[in-house]
Amino acid sequence: MNLNVISNEIYNHQKSAVEMDKISTRYPSITIEDAYKIQETNMKKELQDGDQFVGWKMGLTSFAKQQSVGVNQPIYGRLLKSMEMSNKELSLEGLIHPRVEPEFAFLINKKLEGNNVTEQDVWQATEGIMTAIEVIDSRYKDFSFNLIDVIADNASSAKFFLSEQIYEPNKFQWEKAKVRMMLNGKIIQLGKGSDVMGDPVRSVVELVKMLHSSGLCIEPGMIVLTGGITEAIHVFSGDSIEVEFVELDKIDFTVL
Repeated sequence: MNLNVISNEIYNHQKSAVEMDKISTRYPSITIEDAYKIQETNMKKELQDGDQFVGWKMGLTSFAKQQSVGVNQPIYGRLLKSMEMSNKELSLEGLIHPRVEPEFAFLINKKLEGNNVTEQDVWQATEGIMTAIEVIDSRYKDFSFNLIDVIADNASSAKFFLSEQIYEPNKFQWEKAKVRMMLNGKIIQLGKGSDVMGDPVRSVVELVKMLHSSGLCIEPGMIVLTGGITEAIHVFSGDSIEVEFVELDKIDFTVL
């Protein structure tokens, strides 16, 4: 088993937007540690091509999300500047079977590292919080994967959109925030902040601890997407999405 060969295969499918078979079934000895190495290798390729590393995303941070894809723990992925949407139009170019989900984005202004980080540490390092939309897109056939597959595929990262408003961390009880997602005028998903590990700040705490095990950390200036507040919904050309973060703001966009 050659991790460089596997990482090249995944990278090529990410770039070509062509489905691939799961690596976990073809390489039964592959480990979670191998999968994160593959993720890191492919991110280095992006940086060598001129992209910019801007932060981290947490995935599978709710029990419901874990059940829906058959896993039992959260994961993390890396965010690039090229993934950020500059407007409220989602182009499907380069995507296979995109799904969207509402999230909170923490803007970090102090280094967060170590295995003993606390929620208070995270709050003290958080400059502000933004409402956000993440577009995920697994490169595996039928959107079917296990923990190893999805980690190697950079946690299904594709695109993300950040609201312009930055909220002070202590101005809102984020675990009580209610979210309503509408597709083509119909409510299809409801959620609240506590659906993300009980409180979105805990997602950042968990991320710091997971990164520590690999000698990594959250650097100042980075953003952290804390995980889907609701189930992700599959979108198609012509769809319109409206996400209301109750008492905060709304994000609406169209799918081209």
